[in-house]
Amino acid sequence: MTGVGIGAFGAHGLAATLAERGMTHAFETGSRYHLFHALAVLAAAAWLRTASGSAATRMLWAARFWTIGVVLFSGSLYWLALGGPRWLGPVTPLGGVALLLGWLFVLLAAFEKRDE
Repeated sequence: MTGVGIGAFGAHGLAATLAERGMTHAFETGSRYHLFHALAVLAAAAWLRTASGSAATRMLWAARFWTIGVVLFSGSLYWLALGGPRWLGPVTPLGGVALLLGWLFVLLAAFEKRDE
């Protein structure tokens, strides 16, 4: 919901401001990653309904890292695009690392040996 709302606000309500600052691309990148990872968290929730053991724990960590990543990555891009302080610049890659860690945990869960 927040990804759609922020993306729509950027595309319509902030279009002139973002274009004037030359930050439309940065805002759109934040919005795109926000939406992709919202879908990924939803998929993780569906996976968690049937997962058990360490695979479930890993998927839970994936969702946590994606949530942290969206806040840091997309949030810092949104704020920078709107003229936020430049010290936020280094926060963006930290969010990217969190997003990557989420995907790593998905891979670990996917290749988890099942006890049968």
